[in-house]
Amino acid sequence: MLEQPIYALTDPVRLRELVASHGWATLVSATGRGGPVVSHLPVIPDPEGDADDLTILGHLARADAELHELGDHDVVVIVEGPNGYMSPSTYRAGPYVPTWNFVVAHLHGRPDVLDAERTYRVLERTVEQFEAGRPEPWRLGTVEDYAREIAPYTTGFRLRPARVAGKHKLSQDKPYEVATRAADALDGDGPHGNRALAAAMRRVLVPGD
Repeated sequence: MLEQPIYALTDPVRLRELVASHGWATLVSATGRGGPVVSHLPVIPDPEGDADDLTILGHLARADAELHELGDHDVVVIVEGPNGYMSPSTYRAGPYVPTWNFVVAHLHGRPDVLDAERTYRVLERTVEQFEAGRPEPWRLGTVEDYAREIAPYTTGFRLRPARVAGKHKLSQDKPYEVATRAADALDGDGPHGNRALAAAMRRVLVPGD
């Protein structure tokens, strides 16, 4: 990923928020099997970490973990936030060309593979994370016997990143008035309406830029 200072996302609190709110991630491993292995899986911030701790917990099918040779190699976990197409017409200025705005983080490091009991705890905590916003959160303990029967077919891991590359490309290169017009357009119901992306843009755009 091209890293540019104007778009750098380095605040660990914001990065942890990104993981917490967009937990469907991509895991990429460079193995000795002749090429990269890619899987998609849920991840959560480590609940025992501080607000700026970027350690994550995740789990995947045991068969997938074996394909990744999980724990034997460095990996990258990719977490994507709001993103979308930006039409030049939304800026009402220019000349500009079409582009894509996005928020993303690449977490590099070697994961620690967890034993059966700690894997089960990851499963519990993952359910707690994604059920938290529901009026009556469901808990894994509701079906504990069944959950413990199938849990051995999953592998949990903990990753404390050795390096994090975060990027939020959100029209910071445009004049403030121009960029906010684009955010207003994304807030609408048109063909490129994208309220989540509009909110992300407003969070970083600074008057006077």
